[in-house]
Amino acid sequence: MASDYHRLTNRRASSPPSPDLNQAHESSIVQANDRRPVRASPDKRASPDSSYIAPCVAQGLHEKDVIRRLPGACVKEDDSCTAQSFLESINTSVSPQLEAVKDGLLDHVDAEGICTCACRCGRSPTWRPRGRKRSKSFTAMRSGISELSGWDSEPRQEPQPIAVEPAKENGPGAASLERLPAEILDEIIAQLALAVPPAGYAPRNVDLISCLLTSRTIHVATINTLYNHITIPHSQIFAKFLSRISDQPGLGCLVRRLDLSHFTSVGLGRTRQMNAEIQNLTARTLLQSLQLSPNLREVLLQEHLDDDVDERVLRKLLFGLPKLQAVDFCAAASASFVSSLASVVRTLNGPASTDLKIQRLGLHECFTLQSSAFEGLLSHVPRLTHLDVAHTRITDRALASIPRSAQLTHINLGRCTQLTGEGVVDFLTTHPATTGLVYLNLSCDVASYRLLSERDVERLLPALPTTLRSLNLNGAKICSSDAPAILPLTKHVEELSLAHSKLSLRDLNSFFRPSLSSTTGEREPAWTPPALHYLDLSHIPSVTQAALYSSNCILLSESTSPLEVLELGDKVISSLRECRNTNKRLGWVVKELGRRGWYVREPSPNEAGNGGSSGRRGWKMGAMWWGMRKCPVAVGEVGGLYGHYMFKK
Repeated sequence: MASDYHRLTNRRASSPPSPDLNQAHESSIVQANDRRPVRASPDKRASPDSSYIAPCVAQGLHEKDVIRRLPGACVKEDDSCTAQSFLESINTSVSPQLEAVKDGLLDHVDAEGICTCACRCGRSPTWRPRGRKRSKSFTAMRSGISELSGWDSEPRQEPQPIAVEPAKENGPGAASLERLPAEILDEIIAQLALAVPPAGYAPRNVDLISCLLTSRTIHVATINTLYNHITIPHSQIFAKFLSRISDQPGLGCLVRRLDLSHFTSVGLGRTRQMNAEIQNLTARTLLQSLQLSPNLREVLLQEHLDDDVDERVLRKLLFGLPKLQAVDFCAAASASFVSSLASVVRTLNGPASTDLKIQRLGLHECFTLQSSAFEGLLSHVPRLTHLDVAHTRITDRALASIPRSAQLTHINLGRCTQLTGEGVVDFLTTHPATTGLVYLNLSCDVASYRLLSERDVERLLPALPTTLRSLNLNGAKICSSDAPAILPLTKHVEELSLAHSKLSLRDLNSFFRPSLSSTTGEREPAWTPPALHYLDLSHIPSVTQAALYSSNCILLSESTSPLEVLELGDKVISSLRECRNTNKRLGWVVKELGRRGWYVREPSPNEAGNGGSSGRRGWKMGAMWWGMRKCPVAVGEVGGLYGHYMFKK
């Protein structure tokens, strides 16, 4: 397992902490983008001092029995494996270097990194052959291994010198890279930036800092990239960022995104009270950073900061940043946040009422907000395109208050118990803002209620637009009579969730093969293949392990391509996990993360050679895999707490 660790985990795993946090250019290291590939220990024992990235559980390996995960663990996508592959931050017990020595992995390496074993690796200057000389194959001789021992039977041939034309020296600012247009140079430098921060106190932005020292032209382009998207994983980085833009206000004008979705004190040995005493990130300093960043377009917050998002911060966000387009308050639920937002909403509805310029609004899991807050807020967002209010107290009246000038493309109404099926269907079928929907989540928790009745489903399905690419109807009362209405949706919808429905295997098969005419027995002439890549069949009585393997089911066959992911219930996943040989023969594999489990089609040899299938779509805004349950409000790699709510919970 140790030898395969780097193959199984992400190539950007995690890095040993830097011993010096006060380097010359450290104040410029303000983003959470780390570009250095680093070593990680293969050991999985728990420790609060260091962390590494481990692959998600697959094929029934219950890592949760031997490792301890961080509360609210960081979840990110792994693009080096099959679909639905994720990485989580996990605590380890000992530092990776010491643990590797303890396991005997580095017993033959001294302090200077020189191999002292009796092997032919060429790193030991005192190596001598032991025992009787043995014969060697011709391949071994040609590979160069024999040169280390001096056993060559053929004279060594010195390489012929190659004439190299001396490179012409360029004057300052005359290099070919420096003479590129500024827009192209910015795009090149931007490839060195990562959205997902490293774990702990690992060195940050090493490549970008190196570019700062290259030349004046490269320095300017790098500064633009370095301060364009600011990602803050912990309070010390925020303090450095605030200090830097306070000393040089011009740098604050370069900031377009302030990303605090990765912020946490877990794993750093601190409590919330300790962070408040340190005074690095508080309501006062957060407000100061917003004041020094007048060109902000996106602000991403979350539950670990809800006490610091007070009324002054909210007023600055909603009224004091004229270019702000997206704001996310994911899972903010503290009493201070609720009261502050209610006070700001009252201002919106006052005599000096004004419309907000926000286009993308995230209130995912803000379940303590009162219904009146949604009614007052949504009526003042005429440019709204993305709305995530999953698991909140939003009402039918609040939905109807959305201005008719809005152009909604992404709506997440999952698990909103104050909504009614009739009100939601009326909004989706009559409101002019919903004619261009791309992402729609209407899931519900069947243990407490069902949002859509049979009548609601009959009204909704024919009225859905052809622009739709993701549709979640988990918990809706869907039966076999609704299959003909679902069939047209499969021609353009790429991910479809039908959990807790009463569809039969025959209904599911009809989505992927043409049915026979009831009169002539011939296939229908105009057949369009489905566009489905993802299908959620959790808790459907007809979908079992035996049914999937039976000859009556075609879901696992090649004819259902491009279908690549089936999300299934716990019992079915547990049964499939035990059938490893059958899974291998069929070309499918079990993937699990948190409470969710997927049955994933492994890429074909041709796809594997090209890096596997990619699920990246523009409407996912940076996400790669399928079945996300949180609507993103900014384009970027999935990670941090947002990744937890998208794919794990």
